[in-house]
Order: sequence, then C-alpha cells, then structure tokens
Amino acid sequence: MEELAREAGITVRTLRFYRERKLIPPPRREGRIAWYDESHLARLRTIAALLERGHTLSGIAELSEAFDRGRDVGELLGLGEPSEETPVRLTPEELADYFAGQVTPENLEAAMDLGYVGVDGEEIVHVSRRLLDVSAALVREGVPLADVLSAAKRVRAHAEDLAELFTDLVLSHATEKDLQRLRPLAKNVVEAELSLALDRRLARKPAN
Repeated sequence: MEELAREAGITVRTLRFYRERKLIPPPRREGRIAWYDESHLARLRTIAALLERGHTLSGIAELSEAFDRGRDVGELLGLGEPSEETPVRLTPEELADYFAGQVTPENLEAAMDLGYVGVDGEEIVHVSRRLLDVSAALVREGVPLADVLSAAKRVRAHAEDLAELFTDLVLSHATEKDLQRLRPLAKNVVEAELSLALDRRLARKPAN
C-alpha cells in the first residue's frame, strides 16, 4: 500500500479512504499480503485527473461503479470489429473532456446500453469514431448529452428497420455475398432521403 501511494503521489491515509469508498478495486491477497498492480495505479491517476476537472468524489465513485459494470470490448464488438466503423480508445478523463463534464453515471450506462462504449482494462472503447465525433459536436452546440443519447436510441430503431428492409430487398434478388458489395447503395439512399426530409422540414418551419 505504501508503494502504491508513493507511485500515485498520495498519502497512505488517502489511499485507505479511496479503498473504503470503493473508488479502487480490492487488491489480490496472498495470505496476509495485499498485492496492487498497474490497474490500481491507473485508477488512482484517473481519480486525480477527474478531481482536477472538477468532479466530486461521490461522482467519481458512481462513475467507477458504472465503469466496473460496463460491457467488455469482446461483448461490445461481437464477432469482430465493425467493417466500416473505426473504434476509438479513450481514458475515462479523455472521455470526460470530450463531453465537457457531461459523462455522468446515467449517461455512461445509456451509452453502454446502446453498445456505443465498452471497457478494456482501464480504457473505454467507443465503437465508432464517427458517432463519437458527431455526439461531441452536438454537445458543443449546446445539446445535452442525455438528449443526444435518447435520440440515438430512436435512430437505432429506425436504422435497424432500414437495414432489414435493404437486406430483404437484396436477398430476394441476389445472394448473401452481394450484401457487403451493395451496402454503399443502401447508405446512399438513406443519406439522400434524409437530406430531402430535412429540406422539407426546414421549408415548413416558420421564419423567426
């Protein structure tokens, strides 16, 4: 414990307090000896970074609990990494910076439920660079992260329906091998229809 506290730049008393608050996982025990490793040091450094960013210990404890309950990367990515989306690895403090302090336990759990994020050791993995960047851009524009995630849940349902429609269409006239080759066509149709729908929506909106 003394070695861990020294490496983390904190006192043993502070480390004991963190253990009591369950901010760090328990050590591995061999008889009366408690062994700490790099994962404990990484968690302590994360706590320090989040405290510097204005998070409270209670908030960090809730985030740590949600983080520990999170889906691992294997579960998140299923049989393999997405064929077109690029996963992004982030530390918890980097994720907090991305969303301007709106990474609450509730928002983290919502993102995990959507399958947007998973955990890999002390890192968080977001399944899609594009979705991460768009979500962060909306938050920077003043849209609360909770609302972004709520909308994402609705978009997910519509996207599943569109994917099923396109799959059924292709398989009724071609083979399963053609699905991967023809998927850009489906994306083009959805993008064009969404663009036209936005045009119609904006045209109906009264001018301020």
